[in-house]
Amino acid sequence: MVEYVNLDGARVTAPLRSRKARRRALCLLLVVLTAFATLLSNVTWFYLKKQVYDYLLSQTPTPRTAPVHPPVQRENATLLMLCRNEDLAGVLYSVQQVEDRFNRNYHYPWIFFNDVPFHEQFKTRVTEALGKGADVTFALIPPEMWNQPDWIDEKKAKASRQKMVADDVPYGGSVSYRNMCRFNSGFFYRHELLQDYRYYWRVEPEVDYLCDINYDPFTVMREKNKTYGFTLSLYEHKSTVPTLWDAVKEFSKLYPQHVHPDNAMKFLSWTGGHTYSLCHFWTNFEIADLDFWRGEAYSAFFEFLDHKGGFYYERWGDAPVHSIGAGLLAPKDSIHFFYDIGYRHTNAHHCPSGNVWAAGRCACDPKTSFDHSSYSCTDRLLGIQGNG
Repeated sequence: MVEYVNLDGARVTAPLRSRKARRRALCLLLVVLTAFATLLSNVTWFYLKKQVYDYLLSQTPTPRTAPVHPPVQRENATLLMLCRNEDLAGVLYSVQQVEDRFNRNYHYPWIFFNDVPFHEQFKTRVTEALGKGADVTFALIPPEMWNQPDWIDEKKAKASRQKMVADDVPYGGSVSYRNMCRFNSGFFYRHELLQDYRYYWRVEPEVDYLCDINYDPFTVMREKNKTYGFTLSLYEHKSTVPTLWDAVKEFSKLYPQHVHPDNAMKFLSWTGGHTYSLCHFWTNFEIADLDFWRGEAYSAFFEFLDHKGGFYYERWGDAPVHSIGAGLLAPKDSIHFFYDIGYRHTNAHHCPSGNVWAAGRCACDPKTSFDHSSYSCTDRLLGIQGNG
């Protein structure tokens, strides 16, 4: 028993809890506090991200002032983004990321593509975010570059979409997603606004650039004669491309002159070309040579695939099409892994380590980089390039 004095001054006796009971109570309290802290952390993260988006949409930004004369020599290149009016918050977020981490030092132009006209509010907000004097263009995609072509059998395409919906295939029922994939695979580089450019850097809404980029990736592309640059690679959903590799093999037999003798076939196929490995580069980040897409080999490749109808009868994505095109038609060493560019899209991110991480002031954990995942194909490519 333990004796104590209550608030009225009276002496009271009560049973003394055992040490074991006190430990149990303390452990229970710690469990409750830990669970509460975890919940609070998750709620806070989502709340803060929402606050960022709400802020970007609601605030009137102070226009930046871009210098009339850029401080450094620029390459013949542009930043580009395919987006919708309703993506405004995510667009502003990505623009701020790219400008703060890289483009504030180079002032490359921006081109924004949409299949419908951009709203005036969208154009105003993006222009204000980029700053006075920035080179920005808002482009409309012609219907013939975007819409499902008339020669597609809509009855067959609709049946395919319905089956994919039933099979729970990502974007399986979407025509607009298929239009986007086809446009990105074989039409964006034909747009009149890109004809005078040699290189482009594709940016998507709501992505994170996790490290400072203290050099010009476009210069790397030109000086090292690179065709295609990436940060993340992974496996495609097999259900979206069941006949794509059959079409690729058929093209290779019909047009062997377009297949590069020193290609990255061992990245694309682990069975000597018999089957597709499903490995592809994630095209939401890509830096590439427009002359390659406009060249004879890739033009023939895309036209061949397009007339198979797989963009609509299945759900061929621009990521596997670009990856197979670059991997098959260009020398393997012309594909460049931008190791030092930290990048996040949805739930996957690439994060460099060591001195690169420190020099880039990276806001990521190298230990959780997607490169270490069994779902990444990057080591496979580096191995065949002799860089593994």
